[in-house]
Amino acid sequence: MVKLNKIYTRTGDNGTTGLASGPRRLKSDLRVEAYGNVDETNACIGMARIHTGGDGNPLAEIDAMLARVQNDLFDLGADLATPDDGKPLAYEPLRIVASQVERLEADIDRLNADLQPLRSFILPGGSPASAALHLARTVSRRAERLMVALARCEGETVSSQALQYINRLSDLLFVASRTVNDNGASDVLWVPGKNR
Repeated sequence: MVKLNKIYTRTGDNGTTGLASGPRRLKSDLRVEAYGNVDETNACIGMARIHTGGDGNPLAEIDAMLARVQNDLFDLGADLATPDDGKPLAYEPLRIVASQVERLEADIDRLNADLQPLRSFILPGGSPASAALHLARTVSRRAERLMVALARCEGETVSSQALQYINRLSDLLFVASRTVNDNGASDVLWVPGKNR
């Protein structure tokens, strides 16, 4: 159970932060950067949901998907903040599981079924919701790059399910950005060399 009574503790004034499992790391540590970018992705999704939420909103299905993702991203942050060093913990650490990845894949398939195939790359925009989802997509890609780099570091671990989840998430955000653009009809397409 999370209990936050005091917001500032002064323990990070020396440039370190505590992982969920106890050890302290520099705030610039790659693991801290990775879960910080997961948190930033979550904030971007929150901004997108300003345009997808509310009673009677035709984007309610996407809003429900995004709400589930926001909760999952806290799970992912907890997973990253509790590295598996092979030592037993006094509690069961929260980990991303295969069913969370599978749910993202089902959501992607559901949204993609209504979209026309692409014949060009898409420029972020078309509608406020789409632009916000593209921003969330690019931040999730940055989180993924950091997680992959972390997984390649000696002595560090990142689960395959966590890596799969963040990879599928950017795909979901992409198809969602097209869906909120009238199922792609309002997408802004890249025209190579248009302004030469």
